[in-house]
Amino acid sequence: MKKLLWLMGILSWNTLAFAQNNPVFKMLRFDENWTSLKRDTSNNWYNHLKYSSIGNSNKSYISVGGEMRYQYFAIKNEDWGDTPVDNDGYVLTRYLAHIDYHINPTFRAFFQLQSSLANSRINPSPVEENTLDIHQAFADAFLWQQKDKSLLFRIGRQEMTYGSQRLIAVREAPNNRLAFDGLKLIFQQRNLKSDVFYTHPIANKTGIFDDTFNKNTQLWGFYSVINHAPFLNNIDLYYLGIRKKQAAYDAGKGEEIRHSIGTRIWKNKGDWQYDFEGVFQFGTFGQQQISAWTLSSNTTYLFSQLALKPKLGLKTEAISGDKNLSDNRLQTFNPLYPKGAYFGLAALIGPANLFDIHPSIDLELNERLEFGIDYDIFWRLSRKDGIYAPNMSLIYSGKNTNDQFIGTQLSAEFNYQLNPFLFFRLEGTWFETGDYLNEVSTGKDIFFTAFTTQLKF
Repeated sequence: MKKLLWLMGILSWNTLAFAQNNPVFKMLRFDENWTSLKRDTSNNWYNHLKYSSIGNSNKSYISVGGEMRYQYFAIKNEDWGDTPVDNDGYVLTRYLAHIDYHINPTFRAFFQLQSSLANSRINPSPVEENTLDIHQAFADAFLWQQKDKSLLFRIGRQEMTYGSQRLIAVREAPNNRLAFDGLKLIFQQRNLKSDVFYTHPIANKTGIFDDTFNKNTQLWGFYSVINHAPFLNNIDLYYLGIRKKQAAYDAGKGEEIRHSIGTRIWKNKGDWQYDFEGVFQFGTFGQQQISAWTLSSNTTYLFSQLALKPKLGLKTEAISGDKNLSDNRLQTFNPLYPKGAYFGLAALIGPANLFDIHPSIDLELNERLEFGIDYDIFWRLSRKDGIYAPNMSLIYSGKNTNDQFIGTQLSAEFNYQLNPFLFFRLEGTWFETGDYLNEVSTGKDIFFTAFTTQLKF
């Protein structure tokens, strides 16, 4: 740990000392644009790392980057007391390294390696440990370009994230990020962006270069974003389809073919911000017909003129669950590939068969340090269905109980951005069990603490 933190500190100090411009690191690293360094004539090694021209035309260049993340976790009463006791905690580390080769203004290739390690973790999952693998390897080609319009074709292994990450995300919070093998067309013009894609989500494995092509699951669809729309600010419209050869719910197992149609109305600028989303799902699960839905609301207000700039937030979600486990209909909502820490880094519950109310407050203690606290109250929406993990594996069944109240979760965190490169977070969560968990599990309250440090370059 000491060696890793020392190395991160040295790299952070050096990159900060030599970088002329504050970098803008994106969630999807291939979206970063470093062409502002094209005319840089200094001997700045970091600038040359981010932009290195090939030849004399400046039309071909290479950009290199990566990240190191260290996380320590300590959990008391994991899985509400139904998991073997771990008194020492465990450490998750993630390393990412990429090279972005712009052959010319029309063609580009992107390659990224990922190594995710779980030290002292009892029975780590592939989401926690993936020793070394090719995380992304894709090629881009512009099929059409005008002044304010373009059509891009992408093929290969790639990350995807859309909207508020309720349905498709890169899975940033968990140790192992998610990628997809497939094809994508990206159309852009002034206030519109539309993606059409057909992919196979990667089924991660814990070894070295063993994340092979996944034949068992296909994900396809389109996602359109309209910005600066009259009255509504921004609108997302989308359709997503998924086929899994073997899916499992409280109602049983079988082949799943599910279609999701949804819309999102949002505003992310100004003191008052909002995010409203609705999704309806239909299709088949074995011999059953799917009819599922979710409605979500997330509003915040920033008191920008007050000391500490308090931001008050309120989230609420209703997510359908199965009403009758023995009929020919499945009402359990499938969130597909959501951000792993859907209700906080502890990631205790996934977004299926839930109703929750989630108030929060964030404070800006100074320009680098922020403090946030939130409180979440969970109920099962359907008394007949169980509760699920973020990856939609069944945690506890709903077959033998009518209790709806799952419990409450209180979380607090400090976030410290030392500079554009280096970030620290300290957080804690207390989950108090409700009647449902007391009946179906050992029923112990969960105490969770975590420390994260992350360096990007």
